[in-house]
Amino acid sequence: MSAPTIELPVAWQRWVNPDTTRLDGLLARYRERHRRYHTAEHVAWVIQHVEELDREESTADLNAVVAAAFYHDAIYEPRYPANERASARLAERDLNQLGWAEGRIDSIATMIEATRDHVDPPDIDTSVLFDADLATLGSEPAEYEAYAKAVRSEYRHLDDDEWRIGRVQVLRSFLDRETIFATRSGRLRWEEAARMNLEAELELLG
Repeated sequence: MSAPTIELPVAWQRWVNPDTTRLDGLLARYRERHRRYHTAEHVAWVIQHVEELDREESTADLNAVVAAAFYHDAIYEPRYPANERASARLAERDLNQLGWAEGRIDSIATMIEATRDHVDPPDIDTSVLFDADLATLGSEPAEYEAYAKAVRSEYRHLDDDEWRIGRVQVLRSFLDRETIFATRSGRLRWEEAARMNLEAELELLG
């Protein structure tokens, strides 16, 4: 699998804040031992895709979308039902201390919480974040397989039957949508490949 070209400290200083102190603490979360897919590398890919999509879709507040990308999986515990809400609260605390305006912080928190199900984005900024986060669904088959195995490892507390039932529900929820991706650019880049990958995994799961 190729590596993202973006460097997280550079992106943080460019889009979030020149001071990387809080980034150090944030990256420590992404290095937690139970993570296999939801790591700093995933964050780097999401931010890279955000920047690419912005060039075609013109976000209203690119800094805010990148900040949301940095924090969207900051709290990640597969047994915990409110990771997105907790991640949003962490973003609110940190960005408030960094001097971000309250209205922008509220928007970032809302975007983060919406990544729980990636449904009905209210604006272009949320749409870009959604598509950047889901881009791995449209990756090459070998990369998609590695992603699926990594997520399975993160849910290793589930037995095979529990995993299969839950995963099938997730896959079908995406396939049943009119479109998986919210932006025109996302659909052109990833929609066809994503549907093929999801169908292939669904067939393997039976």
